[in-house]
Amino acid sequence: MAKIFTVANQKGGVGKTTTSINLAASLANYKKRILLVDMDPQGNATMGSGVNKLDLKTSVLDVLAGDADVSDSIQKSQAGGYDLLPSNGDLTAAEVELLEFKNKESRLRHALINVKDDFDFIIIDCPPSLSMLTINSLVSCDGVIVPMQCEYFALEGLSDLIGTISKISQRFNPKLKLEGIVRTMFDPRNTLSNEVAAQLTKHFGKIMYQIAIPRNVRLAEAPSYGLPGLAYDRKSKGALAYLGLAGEILRRERELIN
Repeated sequence: MAKIFTVANQKGGVGKTTTSINLAASLANYKKRILLVDMDPQGNATMGSGVNKLDLKTSVLDVLAGDADVSDSIQKSQAGGYDLLPSNGDLTAAEVELLEFKNKESRLRHALINVKDDFDFIIIDCPPSLSMLTINSLVSCDGVIVPMQCEYFALEGLSDLIGTISKISQRFNPKLKLEGIVRTMFDPRNTLSNEVAAQLTKHFGKIMYQIAIPRNVRLAEAPSYGLPGLAYDRKSKGALAYLGLAGEILRRERELIN
């Protein structure tokens, strides 16, 4: 049965979608069966996976509305080696439509039940806001992976997100936890970055991933070609860092089992 992670941060521009795409591709590289769920109306994870968001017959919106099954809506990211439940701008309508449904907070969780046995990991990329789409993502998952830049404003955003996780855990999803924090766009030569990283390590300890994702031009270029970093430039520092992060996540999972 799949372990489900939501990649979330209520602050935008922290590498959330980049982390979702490249973590999916890196875990697939380790021969794991991966489903990436794009819950962001911008559809960036869809386009970055090599799927045209403007040419979808069914999307995550149809799944949430109960008009399509997950298995019938999945597309293959050929470059990434993982399966994708895509989205596009139509998903914006879900904010209003979901309000009309019973159990509106758990529509995604119920939809994923039928495919959980088909995957080792399901990764959910959600919008950079506390919306009904984000709430559905958090209600559906086992743990939250938080990408964040090491700057002081980011600490405030992290505090807000932890509060949200606590509320969702109390009301809808008792198993929900903060899975890990990954430093993104990290520059070890920057004094401020190191100071914030030290604070994070002091407060969160083992929840912090040891692997940090560096600023990397090749990683930033990859989505414009519809490719994960591994497929665009396997030897780039960014791609190698995400491979390392995937390896660290897999080691944590093995330790839990043992």
